[in-house]
Amino acid sequence: MNTGTMRNSNTARWITTAALVVCFLAFIAATELYAQVVLPQKPNYELAKKFSSENLQKFLYGTSVTPNWIERTDRFWYTYRNTSGVHYYIVDPGVKSKQELWEPGKFASTLSTKLHRSFDSRTIPNLALRFIKNESAVEFELDSIRWEFNLKTYQLDSIGQLGGQRGGGRAGGPGGRGGGGGGQLGGPPAGRGGAYRNYSPDSTWFVYAKKYNLYLASKTDTTGEQITFTGVYRFGFGGDTSDTKARANATWSKDSKRFFFQRSDTRMVKDLYLVNDLAQPRPTLTTYSYAMPGEENGEDELYDFEVPTKALKQIPVEKWKNQNLSSVRWGKTPDDLYFNRQDRTLDWYDICLYNPSTNEVKVLIEEHIDKSTIETKGINFINDFNEIIWWSERSGWGHFYLYDSNGNLKNQITSGDFQASGIVRIDTAQRIIYFNGNGDNYPGKPAGEWPYYSHLFRVNFDGTGLKLLNPGDATHSINLSPTNTYFVDNYNRVDLPPKSVLRDNMGNFIMELEETDNKALLEYGWKYPERFVVKSADGITDIYGVMWKPFDFDPNKKYPIIANVYPGPQTESISFTYSPSGGTTQLAQLGFIVINIGNRGGSPQRSLAYHRYEMTGAANFRDYGLADKKAGIEQLAARFSFIDINKVGIYGHSGGGFMTGAAMLVPPYNEFFKVGVASSGNHDNNIYNQPWSEDQAGGEWTTVVRAAARGTGRGGAGQGTAGQGAAGQSAAGQAVTATRDSMIFNAHTANNPEMAANLKGHLLITHGTMDNNVHPANSIRLADALIRAGKRFDYMPMPGQPHGYGEMQPYFTKMLWDYFCLHLLGVCDTSIDMVAPIQTRVATPPAIIR
Repeated sequence: MNTGTMRNSNTARWITTAALVVCFLAFIAATELYAQVVLPQKPNYELAKKFSSENLQKFLYGTSVTPNWIERTDRFWYTYRNTSGVHYYIVDPGVKSKQELWEPGKFASTLSTKLHRSFDSRTIPNLALRFIKNESAVEFELDSIRWEFNLKTYQLDSIGQLGGQRGGGRAGGPGGRGGGGGGQLGGPPAGRGGAYRNYSPDSTWFVYAKKYNLYLASKTDTTGEQITFTGVYRFGFGGDTSDTKARANATWSKDSKRFFFQRSDTRMVKDLYLVNDLAQPRPTLTTYSYAMPGEENGEDELYDFEVPTKALKQIPVEKWKNQNLSSVRWGKTPDDLYFNRQDRTLDWYDICLYNPSTNEVKVLIEEHIDKSTIETKGINFINDFNEIIWWSERSGWGHFYLYDSNGNLKNQITSGDFQASGIVRIDTAQRIIYFNGNGDNYPGKPAGEWPYYSHLFRVNFDGTGLKLLNPGDATHSINLSPTNTYFVDNYNRVDLPPKSVLRDNMGNFIMELEETDNKALLEYGWKYPERFVVKSADGITDIYGVMWKPFDFDPNKKYPIIANVYPGPQTESISFTYSPSGGTTQLAQLGFIVINIGNRGGSPQRSLAYHRYEMTGAANFRDYGLADKKAGIEQLAARFSFIDINKVGIYGHSGGGFMTGAAMLVPPYNEFFKVGVASSGNHDNNIYNQPWSEDQAGGEWTTVVRAAARGTGRGGAGQGTAGQGAAGQSAAGQAVTATRDSMIFNAHTANNPEMAANLKGHLLITHGTMDNNVHPANSIRLADALIRAGKRFDYMPMPGQPHGYGEMQPYFTKMLWDYFCLHLLGVCDTSIDMVAPIQTRVATPPAIIR
């Protein structure tokens, strides 16, 4: 071989080798490219099925201790279920003792022998115990029989059938709230001589209703006499069109000399209709009254009747058009009648005192917060009505205030950047309030704790001595002993199993009671969800959320993310408490990252500015929360590489359905969210209920009043000074009236159908056909608008279902799964073998007319 030949051979060999190298590199590149190709990801239906609520039940045990306080002492008993069975314990806090009432297996054996059916330590029923014979025995009811069980000898004896007379003990009887005394005071038990008789406390008189009017009778003249004559349908005092006697909704004074009653004029409220297509043999029409935004609404009236003189007086309660009256009650004397009233737009609230002798109404406390809804926690009259404890958000946070009986502010009780959310107990002797609270910055709050977590506090009436009683980074629920000396503290978090402890009224730890056993659950493969904190769209406000991952999670994969939403302002779709089963857990197992995430304008557990953001901010109440949802998801995607920001889903029910629809329709969110499932959404709030829609829309009154009236605006005449107002009293004592029918509410509520032309991505709409809360027309109008805009979408009515889907909920859940799997993963299992068939209704054959 010559040199040239050798050179050519080497060149060929080199070319061949190079070609192989290029092919190998190309193969590697192709492999890497293939790995990056987005292929349909098979959803894991089997994993979702494995973690259904039904399958998890066998791993779920007790999660809280509910103390049953023995008489008026600090001792209590409770029942708790764990891996070894059902246990009954008795606790004495004074000596820090906890003992089982009986040995579970032996007690179960005793039950089995006596009741002739099988019990074991795991199936001991939930019994309501009553201690007797110096606590050597207990009574309980089981299988319609009353039993006595000796705690020492294990002797179980039947002591009579239910309904028989119980010897001794806590038998009922005359008196008590809700008895025969008009729902307030004593008198014969309801039902004595006729359940329709609302007796006076001294049992000498009773009042009843018939044909929309009231009748007063004595125990000697059971027919009595008619005392009202103007009652008609939808504006009656009680009863119906027949001669049937009905119990009157009247409340007697303590001295039995007078009673008050209320009626509402709802004749102008228009009807709404639903067709029950499943009724047999023919569909039927359901009619109900339903006030929509901007429409006329009812007027509440309040009356006082004096028995000795037979004098009937209409109490001068009028101040605002379409106001609402509530919490009517007698005070210390028959000359003190308290009631609350709130204007139609919900941003004015009065606590009033009426004197029947003078026929005068005095405003004790007046609340007004502009562009907000007045939230209330009830009113507490204490020390024989000489003082009032009132809750208000006037400072921007919910706090308690102390007033005297004339409505003069004595002092603010609580203050600071936290929410005094509700009174647990008022100790008037020690002048201490025990209350639940939460928020941004309460005394003793641990760093990083969520503001939603509830804790127990105590504070003196004068505002001193504020103390956190159950610290810890968790949300707490408590049960205070009758003596206010001890309380059972149950606490948990989404990522912390529940625990129950006993503390005293200064917060000192006394003893552990129980801790949830979730070892078997974790061994089954269940994992805790994860909490996170992001910033809202303003870059300042903290937004909180919870994340569920697939239990076969691979950090090297990319997962679509789905947000379960609710806009507020009543609540946010955020999970605070430990809950192993649920829709979000199962949805994640299909191959998704599922989150709950809050938004400004959401939960009232935070500041007034936070939960009324949609009314005070520049955002529209239709889409105010979406900016925070989008910003939060973007931050999560930047934080976690396993989130696919190009595959974002959203779903919600009711207000969450409304928000989901907006997410798919309103720019720029319709570019961000790719798939939405909107169930039972109030898509057109112009036909949703009046208070919610008008409150959220923030509309105003257009008022035309007579020359005698003063002022304009939503308060009617004279909205600023307490005591002034339409049909109220001016500062000079002159009557001030306004023409009621001249006041018109103007507010166009934001709705989804008007944005139908903007639909992008995939939208599934569902609605119950018998929904009397959010009328099906909300979703039908959206469907109509989408059709007219030429948009492709999916719609599924849920036949015969109300606002919730009841027996059809499993079918809807599977449909939701399939929808997200198809449009976010590229494939779904369209079979319904994971949904049990619903029992077919038996059609009633039509009557044969002969």
